[in-house]
Amino acid sequence: MDKADTFSVVEKQQRFDHYIVPEIPLLLRVARSLTDQPADAEDLAQETLLRAYRGITAFDGYFPRAWLLRILHNTHISRIRRRTPLLMFASAERDDDLRDLDPHGSPENVVVDDAFDDAVEQALGALRQPNRKVVDLVDIEGLSYAEAALALDVPIGTVVSRLHRARKQIREHLADHGVRPRGHEG
Repeated sequence: MDKADTFSVVEKQQRFDHYIVPEIPLLLRVARSLTDQPADAEDLAQETLLRAYRGITAFDGYFPRAWLLRILHNTHISRIRRRTPLLMFASAERDDDLRDLDPHGSPENVVVDDAFDDAVEQALGALRQPNRKVVDLVDIEGLSYAEAALALDVPIGTVVSRLHRARKQIREHLADHGVRPRGHEG
C-alpha cells in the first residue's frame, strides 16, 4: 500500500488548506503574468490547484511555494502545447479592446501623465517576451528572483541578466523619448 493511499479525505484537505491555500494569491499573480487574458489566468490557476490537490499526499511539506510554482509552470507549458495552433491566429486587437473598456482612465493616469504612461507601455511592448515575463514577475508582481526562476523554469542567473537587460532597455527608451514621471522633469 502506497503512503499516499493512507491519507483520509480529511487529512488530504487539511494538508491542502495548510500548504496550498496561503499561496493562492501568489499563484494568481504569477498566472496573470504568464497569460494574456484574466480568464486564461484563472483557468491556469484553477487547473494548477486541481493538480496540487490531487498530488498533495505525495508532497513532502517542504517549500510549498516552489512546489506549487513548479506545478503552475508545468501546467502552463502543457496548456501552451495544447493551444499552440489557436494561439497562432490570436489578434493583437483584443488588447486594444480591453484598454477601451474604461473611458474615464485609471487612477494611475492621475499620478503619471499620459506621455509617460504611453512611453512605458511602448518600452515594455518592445521587450523580447522572455525579458518581459521577468519584468512582469519581479517588478510588477513582486516575486523574488528565485520565485521567478521557478515560475519560468530558468536559473536565477538568467532571471538576473534578463531583468538587467530589460530595465536598461526601458531606461534607454524613456531617455530617448525624453519622458520622465511627474516631479522628475529637468
